[in-house]
Amino acid sequence: MKYVLVTGGVVSGLGKGVTASSIGVLLKACGLRVTTIKIDPYLNTDAGTMSPFEHGEVFVLDDGGEVDLDLGNYERFLDIRLTRDNNITTGKIYQSVINKERRGDYLGKTVQVVPHITDEIQDWIERVAMNPVDGKEGPPDVCVIELGGTIGDIESMPFIEALGQFSYRVGPGNFCLVHVSLVPVLNVVGEQKTKPTQHSVRGLRGLGLQPDILGCRSTEPLEENVKAKLSQFCQVPISSIVNLHDVTNIWHIPLLLRDQRAHEAILKVLDFQLVSKVAREPKLAEWTERASKLDKLKATVRIAMVGKYTGLSDSYLSVLKALLHASVAMDRKLVVEWVPSCDLEDSAAKETPEAHKKAWSLLKGADGILVPGGFGNRGVQGKILAAKFARENNVPYLGICLGMQIAVIDFARSIMKLRGANSTEFDPDTTTPCVIFMPEGSKTHMGATMRLGSRRTYFNVTKCKSAKLYGNAAFIDERHRHRYEVNPEMVPEFEKAGLSFVGRDESGRRMEIIELPSHKFFIGAQFHPEFKSRPGKPSPLFLGKSIILEKNILTLLLASICKLLS
Repeated sequence: MKYVLVTGGVVSGLGKGVTASSIGVLLKACGLRVTTIKIDPYLNTDAGTMSPFEHGEVFVLDDGGEVDLDLGNYERFLDIRLTRDNNITTGKIYQSVINKERRGDYLGKTVQVVPHITDEIQDWIERVAMNPVDGKEGPPDVCVIELGGTIGDIESMPFIEALGQFSYRVGPGNFCLVHVSLVPVLNVVGEQKTKPTQHSVRGLRGLGLQPDILGCRSTEPLEENVKAKLSQFCQVPISSIVNLHDVTNIWHIPLLLRDQRAHEAILKVLDFQLVSKVAREPKLAEWTERASKLDKLKATVRIAMVGKYTGLSDSYLSVLKALLHASVAMDRKLVVEWVPSCDLEDSAAKETPEAHKKAWSLLKGADGILVPGGFGNRGVQGKILAAKFARENNVPYLGICLGMQIAVIDFARSIMKLRGANSTEFDPDTTTPCVIFMPEGSKTHMGATMRLGSRRTYFNVTKCKSAKLYGNAAFIDERHRHRYEVNPEMVPEFEKAGLSFVGRDESGRRMEIIELPSHKFFIGAQFHPEFKSRPGKPSPLFLGKSIILEKNILTLLLASICKLLS
C-alpha cells in the first residue's frame, strides 16, 4: 500500500480537498486503484451536529456516516463509495482509545497521547486504507490522505506526530507528502511573495515532515524565478513544485496537475516507475472534454434555490454539484439564483421591503424552483410560499427532504383547506400533523439518531415521472438524513385530493416520493438524490428537471422521447 498525504499551510480554504481529489483522479487515470481518508482534527465524533454556517454541508454516505463535505468531493471526482471510517476525527480516535482503556486493553499502563493516540491514528489509517471502495475485490493501490486545518494548529499536533511516525513505519517509496500553500500577491508591490510558503514549510519540517511536492495556490501562474526561489528555500526540486492557480472551473485541476507532470513526480516518490500496470500518461480524455464543455456553455437555465443558508454556498454544495452535472449534460449554463426563504414571507414585506421584492422577483424569473433540505422553523413559511407559487404557476419544482415536506404542508393548506396543517417540528401542538417525528427517533440525543444512509424506495406507481427518470426501475437506493416524515395516517386523504405518493419504503408506510400528476414537473423526495450525483452520471431527478426546463420545444420532445425509450 502506498500513501499520499496532503497538508495545508498559511491559511485555511486553499482547496486541499479539491487538490486531494484531483491527485486521486490523476493516479486513477494512470491505472491505479485509489481510496481516500479525510482527517478532521475537531473533537466532534462526526459532522452530524455541526452548523452548515460553521462547516458547510454534512455529506451522508451509504452506511449512514455523517461526514465532512470533502468526502463528497472524493466520491464525485473518483466515482467511489466511502464509509464513515474514511473520515477520522479527534473525537473518534479518543473515543476508541478510551474504550480500550476501559476494557483493560492497555494492561494497566498510563495511557498517553504518545504512543497510544498516535498508534491508534496509524492503525486506523492502515486498516481503512485496505478496504476497497470502487466495487472491485482486493485492496486499493494508493490511499490519498487529507489532513484538515493548517500546519501549526494545536488540535492537529497529535496527527502530525502520528503521520511523521507513519512515514517511517511504511518506509521509503511508500509515502509521499504534498504540501499545499499560498503564494499571495500584495497589491501595493505587485509581485508574488514566497515568504508565507517558506515559513509554512519550515514549520512542517520542524514537526518532522519534509514535503516531497509543493502545491502553490495563486491567482495567476507562478513565475519561473518564484519557483526557483521556492525550490532553494524549501528544498524541493523545481520539477516537484506544482502551481495551482485559479481556473474557470474545478474540473480543470486534474488537467492542471497533469500538464505540470505532477503524476510523474508522485509516481517517482512512490517507486511506481517500473510497475507495468501504471500508465506513463493519464487517460483523461473524458475529463478534458467535460471541463472544456463547461467553459463553452452559453444558453442558460436559471434555478431559484430557496433556503435559509443562502449566504454560504457550501451549505448546499452537493445540491449545487448535482445541478451542475445535470445542466452540463443538457448543454446548459447553470445560473443559481439564491433566494433567502425569510425574504419571501409576508413579514418581510413590512420589515425589509426591498429584500422581499428582490426575492419574489428572482423566484418569478426562474426556470425552476428547488427547495433543499434543512432543519428548524426559520424561513419555513417562505419555503411553503415558494412551493405554492411553483404549484399554482406550473413552474418545475424539486423538493428535497424538507422541500418535500413543505410541499405536502402547502397542499394540505391550499387544496385540502386544512388551515392548521403543519409539521410537528414547527408546531408540536398542531391539530393537523401532516408531517410527524419518526417513531424510532430519539428526542434526547442529536448525533447519529436520524434515519441515515442508503435506503430502498419502491415505486408503487409504475408510470410516474420519477420511475421513468430512473429508467423504469422497480426500486431505487438513495441516501437519507431526516427525523420527520409524512404522516402515513393522512396519506389516503392526500391521494384522494390529488397528491400522488409514487414511492414508498418496503413497509409501504414511509412516503419517499411525491408527485402532482397534473403538473409538468412537481416532485418531492424524502431522500437526498444529490449525494449520489457524479460528473457524467447526473442524478435522475436533477437531470429530469433539466430536461423539462429545456426552452427549445423540439429539443424537449427529442430528449423526453429518448429518455422514455431508454
